[in-house]
Amino acid sequence: MARIGLVAHDDKKDELCAWAVQHKRKLSEHDLWATGTTGGRVMAATGLPVTLLKSGPLGGDQQLGAMICEGRLDVLIFFIDPLSAQPHDVDVKALTRLATLYDVLLANNKPTADAVLAAVQ
Repeated sequence: MARIGLVAHDDKKDELCAWAVQHKRKLSEHDLWATGTTGGRVMAATGLPVTLLKSGPLGGDQQLGAMICEGRLDVLIFFIDPLSAQPHDVDVKALTRLATLYDVLLANNKPTADAVLAAVQ
């Protein structure tokens, strides 16, 4: 069972939810964690249990980052909107930097999320 973090910028939340519905069976085999708003939307769309953290701008990104540093997260699926400015951009960059630094599987869009989920046991 992998520990999977789910995050999506506002304009990507619908896309992440649709992706989660498509992969509901496989996701049900894993332990899901998510920032508050994203996680609530994924739970509503899929019916899967998701441990909710704070909303991203209120510290949820940092909570996921701490989980990565502590070895408590195996995969990060973070649907990023590269066309919209984010008020908490520093936190976003820190989260992706930590995933890279600690060799956590990282997906930033649907095709990479498909590949990462297929690779997870």
